[in-house]
Amino acid sequence: MYRNGLKRVLDFLLSLMGIIVLSPIFLLLFLAIKIDSQGPTIFKQKRIGKGKKYFYIYKFRTMRTDTPKEMPTHLLENPDYFITKVGKFLRKTSLDELPQLWNILKGDMAIIGPRPSLWNQYDLIQERDKYGANDIRPGLTGLAQINGRDELEIPVKAKLDGKYTTHVSLPMDLKCFFGTISAVFKSDGVVEGGTGFLKEKGENK
Repeated sequence: MYRNGLKRVLDFLLSLMGIIVLSPIFLLLFLAIKIDSQGPTIFKQKRIGKGKKYFYIYKFRTMRTDTPKEMPTHLLENPDYFITKVGKFLRKTSLDELPQLWNILKGDMAIIGPRPSLWNQYDLIQERDKYGANDIRPGLTGLAQINGRDELEIPVKAKLDGKYTTHVSLPMDLKCFFGTISAVFKSDGVVEGGTGFLKEKGENK
């Protein structure tokens, strides 16, 4: 019942409430980004959704407009060069992800689920296929995000995404939700310009 109906209802209601309550913060961040650097405030990027269908994810722009497109940050030769001053703060605190509340409201995403991969992250997409993790809505945060995030190698990340897919439930979502709050305050697992340093963490969890 939760997996096939109640989860989507809760996602819709909570994202709508979040957009309304956080609207003053949205406005402040809009202004901060505009003052800090030239370019649009919202960044759109093609991602893989449920059933490997494409959708456009929304984020607050954290990088310069001359940043190479459709490339994960960890593959950039010098990511710090492209990240703006306000962008560093937004990425560290994960506030850049707030516009995804609109993706959740629309039904592209869920609050909890595997993080949506870039359309051209074929290695991650292929690994997730092994566990059925491409068959559910991607999430704002998930089990991999509270067990290493950027530090995880792709096979480990996909395995955690598969574990979540198999055990979708309210207790699991609450675990990921509160675990994310803790990880954000500690800035756990944020590795700009690199990934895969924490190879074993999460495999036995």
